[in-house]
Amino acid sequence: MTPNPDAPRPVALVTGSTSGIGAAVARRLADDGYAVIVHGRSADRGGALARELDGAFVRADLADDAERVRLVREALAAYGRLDVLVNNAGLSRVIAHDDLDAATPEVWHELTEVNVVAPFRLVAEARPALLAAASRGRAGCVVNISSHAGVRPKGASIPYAATKAALNHTTRLLARTLAPAIRVNAVAPGLVHTPLTADWTDAQELWREHAPMRRAARPEDVADTVAALVASDYLTGEIVVLDGGMSLT
Repeated sequence: MTPNPDAPRPVALVTGSTSGIGAAVARRLADDGYAVIVHGRSADRGGALARELDGAFVRADLADDAERVRLVREALAAYGRLDVLVNNAGLSRVIAHDDLDAATPEVWHELTEVNVVAPFRLVAEARPALLAAASRGRAGCVVNISSHAGVRPKGASIPYAATKAALNHTTRLLARTLAPAIRVNAVAPGLVHTPLTADWTDAQELWREHAPMRRAARPEDVADTVAALVASDYLTGEIVVLDGGMSLT
């Protein structure tokens, strides 16, 4: 982490930003003038991206509540302010929907902690800093990265889809609760080309054949949508489905 407590730039914390969607969001916000705090569990990749962006890196395990608190506090220690929180980090488990026995309580607990509880706790911990952002003239901003699976009855597993649906509703509840000083929105992508989905050939073919845009999203597509939500100073409580029109079919 490179401390810079007098940073004149607005500051964004992007969780799970060492690769894939999170890295694309971090790069886009840096291009838009934000000092970016990169988060992940890989010090090598996180440190390299933070240096590339002239930002800071904090390593934390979001399954651990003490680590969640430390993440926000170290982010604030790096720059002395926090204007934007992007809750991108998430966890998935691939389990056939009809394999109810495989969706154990342990799987439910694991996914709920990372996909629902962690984003909520980070918002709660960051709330004073985001309120301070509003005092500088623009509402504090939270963007949660949800999933198409939280909107439609599909997804890698029932626990995954259910936790993303819970994140969507949490987004709306927080938007109503924290307005007008803090805006809260979510992006719900469909299939996105990332290292995680590189071998999902059936899903990729499905998007090529049936999505009106004839392809899965790129991480940069998600980053563009996040940047648009951050740029607004009015929009709140929305779940933006980013699936290339697949929901229309």
